[in-house]
Amino acid sequence: MPARYQLVLSEEQVKELTWTRDHHAVAYLRVKAAALLKVAQGESVSQVACSGLLKPVDRHTIKDWIIRYQQDGLSGLKVQTGRGRKPVFSPSLRRRRPGGGRPARDLAPLAPALRTAAL
Repeated sequence: MPARYQLVLSEEQVKELTWTRDHHAVAYLRVKAAALLKVAQGESVSQVACSGLLKPVDRHTIKDWIIRYQQDGLSGLKVQTGRGRKPVFSPSLRRRRPGGGRPARDLAPLAPALRTAAL
């Protein structure tokens, strides 16, 4: 049986994680802080992963959070730039037509036809 992951936190770290769990604007940081606090209180990583959070999380993910928190503190829990799905289409990369795009529609010729149809 593998050794149990233990997370020993100082009083200052507990305060920081508790504030993050209760008040931080970013939701995923609140979830990560809650998981770390539960592991620090003695719950097993597997138990926290299965039923300790709002949604189940892989236990290896929680172990990674612990390692990154121990190395980098709260900043280690933030999502790093370049992570996640890349955009498939970006309007800023769209090729522009010479002349500025579509020509403007002239609606004046439609006005008499609409007036006669309304009568």
